[in-house]
Amino acid sequence: MRQFAKLLLTSFLLPTFATAEQTADQFEPELAGAGQVATTPESQAAEVAKLAGVPIEAQGWMISAAHPLAVEAGAEILRSGGTAADAMVAVQVVLGLVEPQSSGLGGGAFLVWYDGESGELTTLDGRETAPLAATPTLFQDEAGEPLAFYDAVVGGRSVGTPGTVALLETAHQKWGTAEWPTLFVNGIALAENGFAVGPRLAKLIEGDADRLSRFQTTRDYFVPDGVVPQVGHILTNPEYAETLKEIAGHGAGAFYTGEIAEDIVETVLTAPGNPGVLSTLDLAIYQVKERAPVCSDYRGYQICGMGPPSSGALTVGQILGVLENFDLAALGPDDPQSWRLIGDATRLGFADRGRYMADSDFVPVPTKGLLDPAYLAERAELLKRDTTLEQALPGAPEFDHALNWADDISIELPSTSHISIVDQYGNALSMTTTIENAFGSRLMVRGFLLNNELTDFSFLTHDEGRPIANAIAPGKRPRSSMAPTIVLKDGKPVLVVGSPGGSRIISYVTKAIIAHLDWGMDVQEAASFPNMINRFGVYDLEAGTAAEELAQDLQAMGFATENKDMTSGVHAISINETLLGGADPRREGIALGN
Repeated sequence: MRQFAKLLLTSFLLPTFATAEQTADQFEPELAGAGQVATTPESQAAEVAKLAGVPIEAQGWMISAAHPLAVEAGAEILRSGGTAADAMVAVQVVLGLVEPQSSGLGGGAFLVWYDGESGELTTLDGRETAPLAATPTLFQDEAGEPLAFYDAVVGGRSVGTPGTVALLETAHQKWGTAEWPTLFVNGIALAENGFAVGPRLAKLIEGDADRLSRFQTTRDYFVPDGVVPQVGHILTNPEYAETLKEIAGHGAGAFYTGEIAEDIVETVLTAPGNPGVLSTLDLAIYQVKERAPVCSDYRGYQICGMGPPSSGALTVGQILGVLENFDLAALGPDDPQSWRLIGDATRLGFADRGRYMADSDFVPVPTKGLLDPAYLAERAELLKRDTTLEQALPGAPEFDHALNWADDISIELPSTSHISIVDQYGNALSMTTTIENAFGSRLMVRGFLLNNELTDFSFLTHDEGRPIANAIAPGKRPRSSMAPTIVLKDGKPVLVVGSPGGSRIISYVTKAIIAHLDWGMDVQEAASFPNMINRFGVYDLEAGTAAEELAQDLQAMGFATENKDMTSGVHAISINETLLGGADPRREGIALGN
C-alpha cells in the first residue's frame, strides 16, 4: 500500500456513523468483508462499523451510498430481484430522510445508466430549473450589485423547480421491474418510526441552527424549542411519510400538481424576508431530459458522465485528457511532480469551465472542442516545466459559435450525495443528487427541504460588456459540478464512481479515477486517499492527513498551499471478475453486496 494511503488508513479516518447499533440487526452476512454478523447489539455495531474503510467484495450485486439505512433499503430491493433503478429509488427516499441536508424530494439529480442487456449508456438530467418569472437581476440589489451569498440562499428567492421526484419516476419507468409502491416502504417506515440522528447530521444542525431557525416549520423539526438534537436522538418525520405515501400511490404527478405543489409554491412565495418567484406552472411543466453522455478517452478507457448543464464530465475529461500526456503511473502518488501536474491540469480545466460551460439548451457549449485530443495536447504543453503555472487562463477550443464569453463568478458550496449501484443483471447506475448548500434554502414543506439551486447561476449576467454563459434565465438549468461517472473498457463498465462536494466534486472524482487506473489502488483505497485540490491557484491539502507532508515541495514549485478540511464522499464500485465496493470513510456511508 502506498505511503499516503497507509498513513491515512492507520491514523486519520475512523468510522463515524451512530446508526449502526439501530440498523446492524438488518444487515445479513452478505455484507462481505466484515465476516459473520455478531449476536449482541454492541458487537453488531462494531461489525457494521468495520465496513467504513474496508473494501467489500461480491459476485452478484453491489451498492455504495452515503448512509447505512439508505444502503440497506436499496439492498433489500436488490435481494428481491429488483434492478439498480429500483434500488436507487429506495435509496434516495431514505437519504432524503436521514441526511436531509444533502439531497431529497426538493432537489435535483443527474443519473448515468449502463444497460446490461443492450450495452447502451444513457444519462438523465433531473436538474432544477429557474422559474418562468426569474429575471436577470434576481440576485442583485437595487444598485445592481450581487447579493451576499447567504442573503440570496436563505429563503424562497433561491428555490428552483425540483427535479428529483420526476427523475425517480422516469428511471423506474425506463429500467425498473419492481412495483413502484414497494420502493417507498422503508422510507415510510423510518419516517413514521424514527431513526437515530448520527454525528454528521447533529453537527451540521448545530452549525446552521441560526439559519434553520428563521422559518417556523424548519425550526420546529430541526431545533424544536431551540434545542439541537444530540447524537442518538430518535427523529420522526410523519409529514415526510405522508408525502411518500402520496407519491407511492399516485406517482410523481402527486408532487408536481395538486396540494403538494401548491404547498411548495406557497412556502416559496411567502418566505419571510426573502420570497421567491416559483409558480405551480413551473412545477406542472417540469421535464426530465434524456441527454447523450459525454465520454472522453483516458489510457484505453472511456470516462463517461453527464454533459451540460453539468460541468462534471467535461471538466473531468479535460483534466484527464491533459494528464494522459504524462506518465503518472511511473511517477506514482508519492511524487510531488504528480501533484504539480494534477493541480495545474485542474486549474486549466476550471478556467475553461468558468468561461464556456452552462446549460447547452440556452447557450452554445463547445463540448467537442473542449475534449479534442489536439486541444488538450496543446494545453498539456503548458505543463512541460518543473514549476507551477503563473496563470491558468481559459484556452481557445474549436467553437462552432464564435461567441466571446466572460468568465463566470458563481459560488457553489458543498452539500450533495452520491449513489453507485451494480445489479445482478449487469446494469450499472451512478447518480449524484443534491439540494445544493447544506439544508438548501432552509425552507421545509411537507417533511422535506427545498433546494437553493438557483444560486448556482452567476449573480451577474455580464462582465465588462461580455455575457456570462451561466447567467440566469427562465427555464434554464444552473451549471453544476456533479460528476456521476461510469468508466468503460471495451464497451463494458469497469468502474462506477461519484462524490458530493460542491465544485470540489470534479477533483474528488478525478482523484479516485487516477488512483484506481494509474496507481492500482482498489476502490476503497482510492476513496480513502487524501484529497489534494487546486482549482483556482491555491493548493488545498486535506488537513490531518499525509497530504500535508507535500506542502513544502509544492511551495518550492511556486504553489501557495492551505490545509483544509475536505469532506469528500466518494462511493465507488469496480467491476472485474468480482464486484468490489468502497465508501468514503469521511462520511457515514457503506457498501453492501452479495
